[in-house]
Amino acid sequence: MATNRKERDMEEKPILVAGATGYVGSRLIPQLLESGYRIRAMGRSLMNLTRRPWGRHPAVELAQGDVLDLESLIRAASGCSKAFYLVHSMMARKKHFAEADRQAARHMTLAAERAGLERIIYLGGLGEVNFADLSEHLRSRHEVADILRSGPVAVTCLRAAMILGSGSASFEILRYLVEHLPIMITPRWVGTPCQPIAISNVLHYLQGCLEKDAAKNQTFDIGGPDILTYRDIIGIYAQEARLYKRILIPVPVLTPKLSAYWIQFVTPVPASIAIPLTEGLRVPVICRENRIRSIIPQRLLSCRETIGLALQRSDQLRLTNCWAGDGTRLPPEWPYYGDVDYAGGSSIERGYKIRLQASIEEVWNPIGRIGGKTGWYFADTLWRLRGVIDTWAGGIGMRRGRRCVSSFSAGNTVDFWRVVEVNAPYFLMLKAEMKFPGEAFMEFHVISLPKGRIELRVISRFFPRGLAGLVYGFALFPVHEWIFRGMIRAMAKSTGKPALTRIVSFNLTE
Repeated sequence: MATNRKERDMEEKPILVAGATGYVGSRLIPQLLESGYRIRAMGRSLMNLTRRPWGRHPAVELAQGDVLDLESLIRAASGCSKAFYLVHSMMARKKHFAEADRQAARHMTLAAERAGLERIIYLGGLGEVNFADLSEHLRSRHEVADILRSGPVAVTCLRAAMILGSGSASFEILRYLVEHLPIMITPRWVGTPCQPIAISNVLHYLQGCLEKDAAKNQTFDIGGPDILTYRDIIGIYAQEARLYKRILIPVPVLTPKLSAYWIQFVTPVPASIAIPLTEGLRVPVICRENRIRSIIPQRLLSCRETIGLALQRSDQLRLTNCWAGDGTRLPPEWPYYGDVDYAGGSSIERGYKIRLQASIEEVWNPIGRIGGKTGWYFADTLWRLRGVIDTWAGGIGMRRGRRCVSSFSAGNTVDFWRVVEVNAPYFLMLKAEMKFPGEAFMEFHVISLPKGRIELRVISRFFPRGLAGLVYGFALFPVHEWIFRGMIRAMAKSTGKPALTRIVSFNLTE
């Protein structure tokens, strides 16, 4: 019966996702599309919806709407069978988010009734309602659930604590605090118990609530397999990020609001988000029941597994470059296109490009010979000096050279670099394996343009590890700028073909 109903919904009516461009919504849509659902994605900006990787998918309808605009919400819901309500107003309404959330929830109940929706699925927050210090943010999450349940349409509520994954505001606060501060003066909330959950597990529960009749008109607590304190989570992150153990000094005088302002100073997370989230950290957020585990079974990722997955930088870069080619749905714990600009952590990235009147093979030729006896085309003395320093530090230095001189394969070594991905004669990605506080990648792109023109691009990416990595990256940025400009100039010259432009540097976000 459930399977037939699911098939009928997929054939006839789309599923409304309110909050389609948010952290959870933008990851839920690709999963639902992969399962065969039709989707109506609602957001305030059609342009933002269109720019998403799924924005032009044939099974996606885009609807411009705002939950605070009742008529637009009714239009978006009309013709849909069910709806995911993944909206909150912390960013948009800041200090007035609680009242905005109440109004938006009232609109959703009215729109669902008028559109004839069968069910609303809402993702809220854990935390006992009767807890004396319950934050305004968590209290608002509970109020929204109550308002949605007051309407005639069936509602399924999921209550989650900290959601783990790149792009989640809570996770990004954790990332920047641990990465930037070897010693932290913290409030007493570092000892508060929490039951974090991986974003991939959250998405599985959300989809399961769409398909299981047993989830109708139910409220479920959802959490991962670990009950930890925030001190524990900080320690796990430091270990997975290969950082020294962080020293935490709890003091009683730091209020949640003062903590939030300190977080805003240390991290790029806006105060409008940091303050409500931080105020909620003093409240124990653990599951009081686990009924959903038998209704929608799945393997729950541990906190350590999830953080490790979120930090898989090499695979993230490799598959992001292959996204358009193979259509792979990236793990939800990774950064997604359209995430907030601080998602994914600190990075120092720069690109350099030049256009040549040449063939693709002629431009690829110097890339294919790089390293080993050929060298790095510019400032080879500095490259060798860096190798010597690396050897002194206990690294591999330049002594590996290049064993295969005719071609590249993934996994090959090139001096103190390793080939991560290669697609000759168009693309090469190398990862540095020298000793330094961070991860460094170098990419070479050969791009065909009209009229026989070729663009050669060299991209440098450095992801600092901890405070030492930040100091290292920014201190050497001018030197690296000089080296990479010289490299691309020498590589272009070695083709023997005329350059059509000067070397242009560009930011990767351009």
